[in-house]
Amino acid sequence: MSVKQHAPAALRNREPIAAVLAQELPALGTVLEIASGTGEHAVFFAERFPALCWQPTDPSAEALASIAAYRADYTGENLAAPVMLDAAAPATWPVSAADAIVCINMVHISVWEATIGLFSGGARVLGPEAPVILYGPYVEDAVETAESNLAFDQSLKARNPAWGLRNISDVDRVAAEHGFARSNRYAMPANNLTLVYRERSA
Repeated sequence: MSVKQHAPAALRNREPIAAVLAQELPALGTVLEIASGTGEHAVFFAERFPALCWQPTDPSAEALASIAAYRADYTGENLAAPVMLDAAAPATWPVSAADAIVCINMVHISVWEATIGLFSGGARVLGPEAPVILYGPYVEDAVETAESNLAFDQSLKARNPAWGLRNISDVDRVAAEHGFARSNRYAMPANNLTLVYRERSA
């Protein structure tokens, strides 16, 4: 039985996300992907950006096995072996340096401590001006939340009260507490957003 997992959303959103990444990622270096999930994004982006080394991670053993299975079929040399990483425990991250962080669809399906850890760890491993790029559904002040996102938020909280769509103002605040400021906001298909944070200039 194949250990490869499939996320239908990955096939739908990978092209729009790649278009944003092409504008925000550095030309060279290592991209640390937090919560890589199935590994489908990792393979796709590694192929799309061959000058970048893509480092997939996940806290789940099942996800790591899936990522490794996809990587085994990848013929390029810029996709690193997946490593276990818990965003909520940045002191234990096995990566000491990176040139960008990409995190797709984690913030709303994780405890808030994972988002805090994302920026805490990012402050430790990223260099000046390196981006933290987040994709997913969010709530915005003064912007009406789509009915589909409200229903999704309720379903997430029914599964785990600690989950749910986060308000961008709360994410901005946590980012600022760790030295980052939001530099870009991209409206994405299906009522999603891509948020880009970079270290604030001194």
